[in-house]
Amino acid sequence: MAKVIINNHAEFEEFIGKEIGVSDYLKINQDQINQFAEATLDPQWIHIDPERAAKESPFKSTIAHGYLTVSIAPYLWKQIAEFRNVKMMINYGIEKLRFNQPVLVDSEVRLVAKLESLANLRGVSKAQLHVTLEIKGNPKPAFTGLLVFLYHFE
Repeated sequence: MAKVIINNHAEFEEFIGKEIGVSDYLKINQDQINQFAEATLDPQWIHIDPERAAKESPFKSTIAHGYLTVSIAPYLWKQIAEFRNVKMMINYGIEKLRFNQPVLVDSEVRLVAKLESLANLRGVSKAQLHVTLEIKGNPKPAFTGLLVFLYHFE
């Protein structure tokens, strides 16, 4: 799917209530999981110990941290939409986030984004995106929620 180009608030408004697009798949590997564990001081064995996870985990492998999967959402969102004429973009918030399914090591995930709402706040576009992180080959998504971004168009 081709990346959507958005140049201003009026163009962004055209997507209210519509799916904007779907990212490419991204593979989550053990090295990424380990680095995230180190960066966030969260070294639980379910994430970083493949041998123990194979024996003791109900998933029989390590799993990605839920917040690791959320942290890649902006990267995947940039594959879906390109914003031009923007002075600044701010990650403003996350609402109604629900983790539905763990992401096993070496799984591939992709983001599906729909523009839930868009408000013009004195020249700043406040976008609420309903996002779903799909796991390749799994009918249940890793998470769903609303990502809120502020776009300062020129």
